[in-house]
Amino acid sequence: MSINSAPMRTVVIEADHLRKSYGDTIAVNDLSFTVTAGEVVGLLGPNGAGKTSTINMLTTLLPIDGGSARVGGCDVATRPRAVRSQIGLAGQTAAADEMLTARENLKLFGRLYKIPKSELLALVDEIIERFRMSDYADRPVSTLSGGQRRRLDIVAALVSNPPALFLDEPTTGLDPRTRNELWETIEDLAAGGTAVVLTTQYLEEADRLADHIVMIDGGRVVARGTPRQLKAQLKRDVLEVHLVSGSDLEGALALIGDMPEVAADRATNELHVPIGDGAGTSLQILRRLDDAGIKIADFQLRRPTLDDVFLTLTGPAAAKGGSE
Repeated sequence: MSINSAPMRTVVIEADHLRKSYGDTIAVNDLSFTVTAGEVVGLLGPNGAGKTSTINMLTTLLPIDGGSARVGGCDVATRPRAVRSQIGLAGQTAAADEMLTARENLKLFGRLYKIPKSELLALVDEIIERFRMSDYADRPVSTLSGGQRRRLDIVAALVSNPPALFLDEPTTGLDPRTRNELWETIEDLAAGGTAVVLTTQYLEEADRLADHIVMIDGGRVVARGTPRQLKAQLKRDVLEVHLVSGSDLEGALALIGDMPEVAADRATNELHVPIGDGAGTSLQILRRLDDAGIKIADFQLRRPTLDDVFLTLTGPAAAKGGSE
C-alpha cells in the first residue's frame, strides 16, 4: 500500500518511478508517490535533491526521461494539455503583473483559463472574499507586501478550480506571521478537497501542513511517511549543542564523530547527537567538548524533530531544507 493512500479518496496525482537526467547528472531517480484529494504531500531534501525537477515534470514543464506520471487521470507525457487544465502551479517566481491590481490579475488568469465572462466576475469576487484579500484587491500589485503577493500567486493558480495544486517553496522569505497566514490558506484548500504537492525549506512547515512526507536526497527517496512516523524512526532523544564559535565545529565533530548519526548544522553552529540512554551519554559528550576547550553557548536534550530526521538522512552537510 502506498504511504499516502487514503480509503475512499480519489488519487489525483501519481508519480511512478520518475527519472530525470541533465547530461550525466541524474536529478530524479526512481521516484514514486501518490496524492489523493484533500491531501498534502511534502517533498523535502537538500539543495539539488530533485524536488523542483519533480514538480516541473508533473506540471509538464520538463519532459520525463523515465517512468510515468498521471494527474487527474491524464498521462503527463501523452496528454500535456489535458494535464495543464487539471493543475494550478505557484512556482518560486512571481506570476502576477505588477502594473495591474490583484483583482485585475485574477480576471486575467480567468480569461487565460477560458472561464466564461458571465461567470468570471462573480468567481473573482468569491475568491477575494474566501481568501481574505478584500483589503488590497484593488491595489496595484507593485504596492503589495511580499506576503500579499505570494498569496495572490497561490490564489491565481486556483482560478480554474483545479483538483491538483503544486507549490514550490510557497513561503520562502516571508516573515513568521505572513507565513502562518499562508499556511492557513493551504490548509483551507486541502480541506476543500484540493490535492497539494509542496516543496519547502521550512521543516516546521512540512510538519504542520503535510499529511505525508517524501524525503529525497540525490534524486532518490531516502524516507517516507507521516511526520510522526518519520520522527519515530530515530527512537532516541537528541542532544542539541550550540557552540560559541563556528570555528570549533570541525574539532567538535572530530571529538564525537565516532558516535552514530552525529549531524552538524553549520548555519547555526549546532551539533545534533541522537542519544540512546539520555543523561549519561549527554554528560560524557559535554565533558569531552569542555576538556578540549570547546566553548558551549547552550545545550538541550529533547525529543526528535523533522530537522533531526532530515539532518540524519541527508548528511551533516545539509542545511535545513532548500530548493533546487
